[in-house]
Amino acid sequence: GKHRIVIPCLGHFKEEYEKVSKLYMNNKIRTTKYTLLNFLPRNLFEQFHRVANLYFLFLVVLNWFPLVEAFQKEITMLPLIGVLTIIAVKDGLEDYSRYKMDKQINNLLTKVYSR
Repeated sequence: GKHRIVIPCLGHFKEEYEKVSKLYMNNKIRTTKYTLLNFLPRNLFEQFHRVANLYFLFLVVLNWFPLVEAFQKEITMLPLIGVLTIIAVKDGLEDYSRYKMDKQINNLLTKVYSR
């Protein structure tokens, strides 16, 4: 069978604990999709997988050609930027609430059986 080593992180065992614990993955729960560094690119990537957002992006790009320009260039960008911003804020708030829940769960006290 599999054997587990449990070393208490107490006083004189601390050095041994740190040496042994580096060999193992931690058991923290992480249910968030984003980090601060990847939020913007990953969120935009996900949003442009929606057909409606691609359609509005196509209209914005098309409007930059003088031959096709129906409205002022900046005005055609407003609906798309508005929708992308609202969805990004919603996704960010949802992810932040998942982060807070993960933090709460990861900081729970746990009872460990010891003979």
